[in-house]
Amino acid sequence: MMAIEDLKSFLGEVDLLSDLLPFNLTRYYDEEMGSPLFRRFIAFKKLVPREALVDIKMRTNGIEERYSLNGCRRVNIDPGILSAENVVLATTKDYAHRPYLRDGIFADLTLIFRSRSFRPLEWTYPDYRQGEVIELMNGLRRNYLSQLKRKRV
Repeated sequence: MMAIEDLKSFLGEVDLLSDLLPFNLTRYYDEEMGSPLFRRFIAFKKLVPREALVDIKMRTNGIEERYSLNGCRRVNIDPGILSAENVVLATTKDYAHRPYLRDGIFADLTLIFRSRSFRPLEWTYPDYRQGEVIELMNGLRRNYLSQLKRKRV
């Protein structure tokens, strides 16, 4: 997919490209994007600072616009930052639990790490609550911690 190549152009080499997962848990995007929908998770090898999340979201918004057809998105990119403690997604949608960052971008605390696993919160999107997604995030966290350890040596 061309959008993946666009992401690689500024985020670098891909570390993980998940299989396509069904994304039919809600009908939120059906009118704009059609149905059935599928989700793919992509992790990049290069570590980025948390404060880069806004700039990354601005770039991904541009990619979404580039692939839109007749004002409807054909791809929806939800960039996030995974850390040892949590997973935070970037969004343009304001809500009570989403702190404003800058330039119209909000932080959505999606998962927290507690008792040896990522855990959803009351507002976590349904697809991020799925066991296979939690396991994927736990695996990415293990890779991240290993990468941090190698970087310190």
